[in-house]
Amino acid sequence: MLKIAIDVMGADNGVTPIVQGVIQALKSRDFNAVIIGDEAQIAPLIPPYLQSRAQIVHCTDYIRMEESASTATKRTQSSIFKTTELLKNGEVDALVSPGHSGATMSLATLKIGRIKGVSRPAICTTMPNITDKPSIILDAGANTDCKPEYLVDFAIMGYEYAKNVIGFENPRVGLLSNGEEDNKGNELTKATFKLLKEFRFFKGNVEGRDIFNGSVDVIVCDGFSGNLVLKAAEGVASAMSSVLKKDIKSCLCSMFGALFLRGVFKRLKKKMDHSEYGGAPLLGVQKVVIISHGSANARAIECAIYQALNAIESDICSKLSYAFANKPLSTQE
Repeated sequence: MLKIAIDVMGADNGVTPIVQGVIQALKSRDFNAVIIGDEAQIAPLIPPYLQSRAQIVHCTDYIRMEESASTATKRTQSSIFKTTELLKNGEVDALVSPGHSGATMSLATLKIGRIKGVSRPAICTTMPNITDKPSIILDAGANTDCKPEYLVDFAIMGYEYAKNVIGFENPRVGLLSNGEEDNKGNELTKATFKLLKEFRFFKGNVEGRDIFNGSVDVIVCDGFSGNLVLKAAEGVASAMSSVLKKDIKSCLCSMFGALFLRGVFKRLKKKMDHSEYGGAPLLGVQKVVIISHGSANARAIECAIYQALNAIESDICSKLSYAFANKPLSTQE
């Protein structure tokens, strides 16, 4: 049975929602959980009937959000260091962490190692759009300063993830720019465009609105731009929800009409809720690493664990290794 390591320390809302998410996942899927954190806080939360599938690795130290990621390599007793060690040594099959994302990326890159041929690992996040499947964006924050070659690697990794994990038959990849024309963009995107046009999956430049209209499946950008897009989209979704609730409560007619649309609102809320997307895989390292949001609730952690299981079952790391070893997607071959 697969083993997933979950670092429960360092999240914004403490240990409880993280452990609750693990419990919900254990009820729904067959796997064993290895929970790394303060045993005194974790043990009382685990029901007796699940204790045989939930191992606790006691640890009280963790990397605080305000601390530098560079300290992670020296903090051998921290929760993320111990979690990464378990993955490195093959004691677990994947790790999930809602703690310090910089520390997670740093340790995963240094201790797990990059897939041969990958210049930089990238955070791959999913966002809702008007279709039944999400848009995939990478990089979403791992690399703020990029070279064109990095973005080409992100495109290959995004294509493979979209095809093998999300289930797109022929994923379409676009390059985020300030216009769809071939000559639009800054120096980075213009140079990247010249490299990406040699790949069959590349559909050209796309604008920010294309993330949500389903015209492409994978959107490639540097980590600085990707993180801005991600946070802006989260803010818009939250603002829309607040405005909608306020307007519905503004008069009896609106409240009455909302009763008939209750099912629509429920489906919309689920589609827009970032908790339903769980976490973001760190693509380009040799094993499955899922980075979840620091404010993650129980549902987000539950879905992050499902992401980890799906990534393992799809054998995405091996497929990325093959893609970079053979480069089969270039039209030049």
